[in-house]
Amino acid sequence: MAVDPTPAMREGMAAKAAGKTVSANPYRAGSQESADWLAGYVHDEREQNLDRPEPGEG
Repeated sequence: MAVDPTPAMREGMAAKAAGKTVSANPYRAGSQESADWLAGYVHDEREQNLDRPEPGEG
């Protein structure tokens, strides 16, 4: 992880390591802590939302 993880990020990493699901996020949806927790949870996953050229954009 390129930045120093916040406490919420570390909690997300620990939750994933413990086998918990993403629904274990204890923070209010839309809060910065919730976003940080999720960033920690997925920190080791490949990005899946890759922009691909549309046909004809070549």
